[in-house]
Amino acid sequence: MTDTTADPVLIVGGGPSGLAAALELARHRVRSIVIEPRVEVDTTRPRAKTTNARTMTHLRRWGLADELRAAAPLSVEWAQDIVFCSTLLGYEITRFANGFQLEVDRPEWAPEPGQQAPQPVVELVLRGAVERDQYVQLRLGARVTALDELPDGTVRAIVEDEAGASTTIDAQYVLGCDGGGSIVRESIGAQFEGSSGERPNLSILFRAPGLAERVRFANAVHYWVMAPGAAGIVGRLDRADTWWAIVQGVDVRTGIVDPEALLHALIGDRAPVEVIATDPWVARKLLSDKYRRDRIFLVGDAAHLNPPWGGHGYNTCIGDAVNIAWKIAATVHGWGGPALLDSYAAERRPVAARTIADAGAQETALAHHFSTVEIGEAGPPADLARSRTATALAVKKSEFHSLGLVLGYHYGNSAVIVSDGSAPPPQDPIEYVPSACPGALLPHVWLREGRSLYDVLGPEFTLLVLVDDAPAPDIAPILARAEELRVRVTVRSLSAADTEDGRSPHEIFGARLLLVRPDQHVAWRGNDPAVAEKAVDVVAGW
Repeated sequence: MTDTTADPVLIVGGGPSGLAAALELARHRVRSIVIEPRVEVDTTRPRAKTTNARTMTHLRRWGLADELRAAAPLSVEWAQDIVFCSTLLGYEITRFANGFQLEVDRPEWAPEPGQQAPQPVVELVLRGAVERDQYVQLRLGARVTALDELPDGTVRAIVEDEAGASTTIDAQYVLGCDGGGSIVRESIGAQFEGSSGERPNLSILFRAPGLAERVRFANAVHYWVMAPGAAGIVGRLDRADTWWAIVQGVDVRTGIVDPEALLHALIGDRAPVEVIATDPWVARKLLSDKYRRDRIFLVGDAAHLNPPWGGHGYNTCIGDAVNIAWKIAATVHGWGGPALLDSYAAERRPVAARTIADAGAQETALAHHFSTVEIGEAGPPADLARSRTATALAVKKSEFHSLGLVLGYHYGNSAVIVSDGSAPPPQDPIEYVPSACPGALLPHVWLREGRSLYDVLGPEFTLLVLVDDAPAPDIAPILARAEELRVRVTVRSLSAADTEDGRSPHEIFGARLLLVRPDQHVAWRGNDPAVAEKAVDVVAGW
């Protein structure tokens, strides 16, 4: 039994992972306390800039997708492409259109396209939502210094405020969302496994008045510059004069580095620049050997560190937060069985491993190909298509067009997914094949009047009853068993008349009944209500 005198959930760390976990818990009416050392969000370290379509869909569930779009300095309408060039003032080599799921038109594969927004902007939107939520208490300027598991199963945290005074918080569950240097990871005896990238990098935030008007190419999300003397990425942080750059192969430990000279090489001349901040780093490819001890869980960067190529790191963190939060909420409310919490690591650790592997392959390609590429200043070489450059650019496709990685992951091997004997589509980082195979993300469908199917799903489980010409199956036994377990199930009936394009739901989903989880993954599908009745126990973790 859980100790009802303790706070339900303590979240250590109030970055994107911690704030997302708090919002998901609040969606399920579970209170949490978020402890975050930073009082202010540092806008000089933009960090992640890609909010992919899956994360935007979560933001839609929390009512925040439009708010983030309004807060983002660069709209999707303004830029969708990634441009490879010699320098910003040089010539274009190639471009990848509609990278990172940036679509001006309404996508079919998800209710939301991607959105470019610096991480501080995302954090401020999430902070604002948390501060408005009655179920969340956000404590800024405080840090957790120690954790101790008590005999009754609760966890006691020592919390130190800005003045150095310490207090204790007892919680039923603790989520370690405290990043790569996680004290929570250390407290449960978990260790990172993996390696660091092959090349050091230097991030530079700078102002360059008038530079945008001089760039020869149409608006881009960012520019991959392959300049003589410098190689890296440059992008606009806003529509004014603030830019960011990542210069590859620069090791500040080996000598004096001149950021302005590096920027001039990327730009292509000695344009006036003002360096605001620099941040040296090396890409990490690290995965925790375990995600849990008893009631303490690792989430996001505390559990894995991803290379930034593809922008998957922060988005993977949000996926972790949603997964563990709804399962803890189910347990707190009494309907989640022990297998539900056990399934967190079984479902999310392979997703992180796959993401790290894909981004790591791009890191290797950068080191092996881009370091030997020679791009002239006069114009494109005639044999570009046959050069090492073309090979390297082909490798980059999965960085920008990664819908298979973003939407195509599945939890088919999870103990709380009921297999129907079918195999999910082969996992491919680029191509996404929608499938209602149990464990996969529910295929997205637009309904009449422009509604998304996802918008009509309930907050907990949803039973989709797919009816066309045949009589609707008797679902009363399913709902009766769910009521016995105290599992809240929303029932939605769908027919061809409900879909915008008139397609039969049975043809789309491959069965007449689907049980969909709170995170929009298919938990079970089939045609026999008696089988569904038994499946309710499994998907609830019993």
